[in-house]
Amino acid sequence: MFLGEYQHSVDDKGRLVMPSKFRHRLADGVVVTKGQEHCLYVFPADRWEIEVERVNRLPRTNRRNRNYARSFFGSASDQELDKQGRIVLPPPLRTFADLDKDVVIVGVSDRLEIWNTEAWEALSGEADQLYADIEDALSEEGI
Repeated sequence: MFLGEYQHSVDDKGRLVMPSKFRHRLADGVVVTKGQEHCLYVFPADRWEIEVERVNRLPRTNRRNRNYARSFFGSASDQELDKQGRIVLPPPLRTFADLDKDVVIVGVSDRLEIWNTEAWEALSGEADQLYADIEDALSEEGI
């Protein structure tokens, strides 16, 4: 399971060091692709296979599903960690997520997300408020 927030930097060649505590889980390779809200998703190789099956179950007769699959798979890049624990973020993915230098890597259970630092700070604040509001609503319901 991936948990936590980690501050890292993308170097001039587009390489990003993955958090050391996750490298053993990523040792068999990863797939990096576009995520929601303009972040990047990083799936370990075994988890990627599950995601492929999930997306392939979507009806291809639906235009929105086809476009989702095109964007999701068309932007995907399979990667191996190098000896320093880095992956290469291809230029189109860096552009999509507005990744320049400083980034935040966020553990989200079964995947990692890579965020532009400013975008993460804005979204994180919004998400924290939503979480607090839901917590209040749940406690009012006795949950």
